[in-house]
Amino acid sequence: MSLKTFEFNLSNLRPWLTLLAIAWLLASLGLGWLVNSLLIIVGLLLLAPILIFFGFRLWLQYNLVTDQCPVCGYEFTGLKNSGLQCPNCGEQLKVQQGHFQRFTPEGTIDVTAVEIPSKLLDD
Repeated sequence: MSLKTFEFNLSNLRPWLTLLAIAWLLASLGLGWLVNSLLIIVGLLLLAPILIFFGFRLWLQYNLVTDQCPVCGYEFTGLKNSGLQCPNCGEQLKVQQGHFQRFTPEGTIDVTAVEIPSKLLDD
């Protein structure tokens, strides 16, 4: 083991040794609470992104609705209790009870046409 290799390894450890020395000095002066609070803050900063990521995934799981447009049948995704527009036909839709419904102004009656086959009547 050469002296240059030892210096190289020691230079990598220098910041950690300095941090350890400062923590030991603060603890010996009765400021251990400061060290503990700094460690707790660092731990929370490391855990916060993980908790936010999983919380956002859970929120999306409960608030995303995938359904078909009632006008053209195009399947897409929207948020619960929101208004949106079908990307295929442009129809204004709202999400209610987990399904897409046509957005109609108050007082409008929405009618669905049904085709009835005709019969020929003999005389």
